[in-house]
Amino acid sequence: MKIIIAGAGDVGSHLAKLLSSEFHDIYLIDKNEERLNSISSQFDVFTIPGDAKSVEIMEQKLISSCDLLIAVTSSEETNMLICILGKKLGAKHTIARINDDNIIKENREHFYNDLGINTLISPTHLASLEIKRLIHQSAFTDDIEFEQGKLTVFGISLSSNSILINKTVRESADLNPNLTFKPLALHRDNLTLLVSGETILKENDIVYFISLKESIDNIIKICGKHKFKVKDVMIIGGSRIGLNTAELLEKDFRVTLVEKDKKRCEEMASTLKSTLVVNINGHDVKMLVEEGLTETDALVSVTADSEMNIMTSLVGKSHGIKKTIARIENFDYINLSQSIGVDTLINKKIIAADNIFKFVRKGNVSSVANLHGTDAEIIEFIVKSGTKITKKPLNQLNFPSLSKIAGVIRDGNPIIPFGDFQLQENDQTIVFSLTESIKKIEEFFQ
Repeated sequence: MKIIIAGAGDVGSHLAKLLSSEFHDIYLIDKNEERLNSISSQFDVFTIPGDAKSVEIMEQKLISSCDLLIAVTSSEETNMLICILGKKLGAKHTIARINDDNIIKENREHFYNDLGINTLISPTHLASLEIKRLIHQSAFTDDIEFEQGKLTVFGISLSSNSILINKTVRESADLNPNLTFKPLALHRDNLTLLVSGETILKENDIVYFISLKESIDNIIKICGKHKFKVKDVMIIGGSRIGLNTAELLEKDFRVTLVEKDKKRCEEMASTLKSTLVVNINGHDVKMLVEEGLTETDALVSVTADSEMNIMTSLVGKSHGIKKTIARIENFDYINLSQSIGVDTLINKKIIAADNIFKFVRKGNVSSVANLHGTDAEIIEFIVKSGTKITKKPLNQLNFPSLSKIAGVIRDGNPIIPFGDFQLQENDQTIVFSLTESIKKIEEFFQ
């Protein structure tokens, strides 16, 4: 594919990183030559200094043959204009990053489709949806459901009282006599590792499982965790993410939103229906306790200050809060959640880039998901007739060693496949893979 990315900020550079391992022709346009030079020294991309909305720049790089045009500059208006011009000049598919979540909330995408913008991506909206999902799955660091929960991939940290501690995966096999789940990978010391039968599990490992619905409670138990129901949520920070998250959560939970700016509090109070908006400083632990911090089940810290969000989450943990989520802007922090004690760190720009990334997947991909703080992806393929993946049982396929066939849904029935299982046409196939191996996987499904 020929892909043009306009904007070399955090989203654009993360996309360049993801796409550079895919053997596509990637063109990255930005006015900042220093930033472009830094990116080109790390990744295999063509860099073009200049204004991406310039028709001259567009025509120079033969946009008529472009398969995907992604506009992710910091300006919503610029992104829209780039996509409109690009479509007129022949780009096959255009994606614009936007800031106005109301466009998506009010389902106005069709209007922008007519202008030439095929897909709108709002990092704020996506981050809020991600927080909502994480709150609903309280015991997990991450989870992705398939076919309305018939199969679920999720991460869960091992507590000191887990019966899995210091055992190999093979030694723990008797805990799964009906083969209704299996461990796929673990995250330890900032590394994501696929597990084998000889992998020894350790305290604080985040282990990623795939499971049938009926086995999830058992996995939580053997990992030394307890399932709990979230009732009260406290959100620190009246950012757009904070407001959007409150709007999403107030239908199902008792929500308190803390913001230090009085005017912003008044604006949010007039918008939100049942959320309690409190005008205090999120740094003030005493005031937070007075507003119910110790009775809160989940704490979501989404101010513009990454360090404050992390510290607030740690304070919450020290006061007995079971679930903590912190927004961070610094990419270097994204892998630190389990080592510092915060349940999940989220970065809206990474979430947006990962969401855009699914548009370049091959092999009849139906969905793509990334796991927070890992170098891994969950990809769902629909198996096509005659493809390489259908030719032999799994244990004879020579499938890439950094990937696993995690689960299959066949005729609506969930299956956890093991060595002698053979895939068939139309199987919904869930693959867990480290990012570096994905190109090889796609060849099996093409």
